[in-house]
Amino acid sequence: MYKSMLECIDDLERIGQLLRIEEEVDPYLEIAAIHRQVHRENGPAILFENIKGSNFPGASNIFGTIERMEYLFRSSRKPLQLFLEAWSDPLPLLKKPGKWFTLPRTALHSLPRHVRSGLPKAVRLSDVTAGMNSAWKNKLPILECECRIQDLPQIHSWPMDGGSFITLPQVCSLPPADTPNILKSNLGMYRVQMSGNEYGDDEVGLHYQIHRGIGIHHTQAIEADKELKVSVFVGGPPAHTVAAMMPLPEGMSELTFAGMLARRCFRYTLIDGWVVSADADFCILGTVGADTKPEGPFGDHLGYHSLEHPFPYLKVEKVFHRKNAVWPFTVVGRPPQEDSIFGKFVHRLTGDILPTQVKGVREVHAVDAAGVHSLLLAIGSERYVPYDRREPREILTQANALLGFNQVSLAKYLFICAGEDNPKLVASDVRSYFQHVLQRVDWREDLHFQTNTTMDTLDYTGHALHKGSKLVVAVAGEKRNELCGQLPEGLLLPDGYSNPRIILPGICVIEAPSYTLGEGKVQYGAREDRTQEVEQFCTEMDTLNPELFSKHGIAWIVLVDESDFCAKNLDNFLWVCFLRSNPSQDTYGLQASYEAKHWGCNESLVTDARRKPHHTTPMEEDPAVEQKAAEKWKI
Repeated sequence: MYKSMLECIDDLERIGQLLRIEEEVDPYLEIAAIHRQVHRENGPAILFENIKGSNFPGASNIFGTIERMEYLFRSSRKPLQLFLEAWSDPLPLLKKPGKWFTLPRTALHSLPRHVRSGLPKAVRLSDVTAGMNSAWKNKLPILECECRIQDLPQIHSWPMDGGSFITLPQVCSLPPADTPNILKSNLGMYRVQMSGNEYGDDEVGLHYQIHRGIGIHHTQAIEADKELKVSVFVGGPPAHTVAAMMPLPEGMSELTFAGMLARRCFRYTLIDGWVVSADADFCILGTVGADTKPEGPFGDHLGYHSLEHPFPYLKVEKVFHRKNAVWPFTVVGRPPQEDSIFGKFVHRLTGDILPTQVKGVREVHAVDAAGVHSLLLAIGSERYVPYDRREPREILTQANALLGFNQVSLAKYLFICAGEDNPKLVASDVRSYFQHVLQRVDWREDLHFQTNTTMDTLDYTGHALHKGSKLVVAVAGEKRNELCGQLPEGLLLPDGYSNPRIILPGICVIEAPSYTLGEGKVQYGAREDRTQEVEQFCTEMDTLNPELFSKHGIAWIVLVDESDFCAKNLDNFLWVCFLRSNPSQDTYGLQASYEAKHWGCNESLVTDARRKPHHTTPMEEDPAVEQKAAEKWKI
């Protein structure tokens, strides 16, 4: 396996999976445009040898296809899968003792290795300078050279971005303690803003989202009236980058996972309380206090810009790098992008583990096209009352367990069905899954809301940052509904509504009047009650088309701005429906009613998925830059 990023790049070139670009490229928009165009064509990894304004080469699209990802970890994936299965549920392995022989070696790689290399036991950061002992440099290449934040490649991906960002950082922290314990470390991929806003030359923004491990360490430091020492690694073995974005349980260090995936212990040293990765290409050391500064905007993986908000920032003390360092980066945006491949690879590694952690759950699929956390499809088991009619009972328990499990808890829409009703159903087949659910759903009983709850930091459909709602749709039992595959003859629409299109059996999108809040700029979080408008639509729709669901087979109506866009492909519909709606605010229905505070509807469900003024701006490419990139590099 690879000991460095350069080894990985050389190997990819050997097998014809590397594009070298020798000409100078502009880090402002051009480099990101090239990356996106290569990635869209399932192209190779890219090495940008000459980035304007920096002496460091940059590499992107390293993880750009699932085939390349599988190749990079070809010797470690299966042993790691076996180890994770044994860790989560060791009993099945007792029946297959022949598989045990790989476990000790994998476990041995899980232990981070402290590399002293002649450093004094209590070395201070101020002692580590260009004139330090040469023995340190020889065994710790990361300490060979120093630079400034401004010297790093200042990659600016989207026109509306607030500055340049580190997009593949490995942010490492330890709980504040007199005696550091490396096994209590947290390694996460939290974006780092290097320029723009109010940052000084030795400051970078640190945007960590809700439900992230570093938040626990930061809280402990603030309570102890200390600044948190934080290290940001960039590069090193590709396994370290993957480990930084792994959703591991609290208390399990990502450094252990990094060692197992690399088949080589994570090598580190401690300098004045900071963790320094011995194999990284770059290492930024600094402290985080209780103060904040504006961070963003940033074109994120939901396909929208996350806005400028106050976030912690890192006061930079040192920037180390090895000789011949390579700067790995990616470009995020509306799925699918390179980070989508991370998700697929993680699912292959851990897909069989979740059922052992949440009993009864057979499968879970986070829908990448809907922004991952926005839509979760699950298959559970319904065994509570086997002697009676099957209906949602146990799967509701499983749904609640999922919403309390690790980062799965960030799901906004969670659909769950009983696997006994169709043993061949798989959650990753989105078309078949929705058909199965809509054939069995009873909108009067099967909708379960959580209102005014925490939300993914990047989701702006709620009424404030981190605030929104969740909806669980749980179905079980025999098929009860017939679904239309085309528009019913004579379908009538209220005035102002037009262009109905069938997306999937039983799902109809309808163009609605634009959602407006009057004149002037509306700040995020501002919201005017538009309930009456959509409820009026529901009333008129029910009058014009009696029994729209029960008779005509339209189970679900989604109000949108552009029906043709949603009908173009399934990904477009998923992106619009689940990323432009907040369940408790934007769910309506024909013949809706309450029973003992439980809301439901007798006929079609209605979701308002129009753009609202409090939503953020979709990401848009600069046409001139895209054209220039396409012509210049003949992509």
